[in-house]
Amino acid sequence: MDESNSKGSLKGRGIYLLPNLLTTGALFAGFYAIIGAIDGNYQNSAIALLIAMALDGLDGRVARLTGTESDFGREYDSLSDLVAFGVAPAIIVYQWGLIRLAEYGWAWGKIGWLAAFLFTVSAGLRLARFNVSTRTVDRRFFEGLPSPPAAALVVSTVWLGDTLGWSGGFALFLCGAVTVLAAVLMVSHLAFYSFKDLSPQGRVSFARFFVIPLTFVLIALNPPLVIFSMASTYAVSGPVLSLWRWRRRKLRRADEGSTRKA
Repeated sequence: MDESNSKGSLKGRGIYLLPNLLTTGALFAGFYAIIGAIDGNYQNSAIALLIAMALDGLDGRVARLTGTESDFGREYDSLSDLVAFGVAPAIIVYQWGLIRLAEYGWAWGKIGWLAAFLFTVSAGLRLARFNVSTRTVDRRFFEGLPSPPAAALVVSTVWLGDTLGWSGGFALFLCGAVTVLAAVLMVSHLAFYSFKDLSPQGRVSFARFFVIPLTFVLIALNPPLVIFSMASTYAVSGPVLSLWRWRRRKLRRADEGSTRKA
């Protein structure tokens, strides 16, 4: 379908308001996070990214619950995710720390903005792979670190560093290492738990439900530290989970081999 026919078809059908309004809110929050980084207000940038994550989690769920899913909504959501969780975190981490690598020489300055670009392109590749994936996979797991948690990892590192007054070579190295690690995890084939098997209509134990308000209390006590800890734990869970599943498959094959020999 060419562009003119696509526009005409879209004009005749219109678009669904509520889910696309939430997607626009996530896009606005991502854009505001960039403005905050340019102005040097990294706390506002981090909070804006958290709001973008919340809205991004709502738009798809609202579309499914209200029966308002559409191809337009899916494409718009992907573009919004690229800005909010691909471009915005890269600019935030570059403005806060990676730009200062140039103080150590011309080559280090190049490495700084290339690390930021690596994060952006990895987010784009991660989203594109997710959109075109046609093979059947276990819906309980994501392939590669999703872009919102990757953005949370990078931005919470900046927020924590800005709050604690990190400076010097160690802070810059940590900033760059976290950015590159998040980028690599996004395009990896490691399995990350998706939480999609948890249904709002399902029942959970009281102890598991109590974790939710406890998490909010902890975040309120020290937002940058707790969010950084949560994002880091989730990022590490992918390699750990993949290693555990690999060892489990290896033991199963060994058991099957011994059974055949017996």
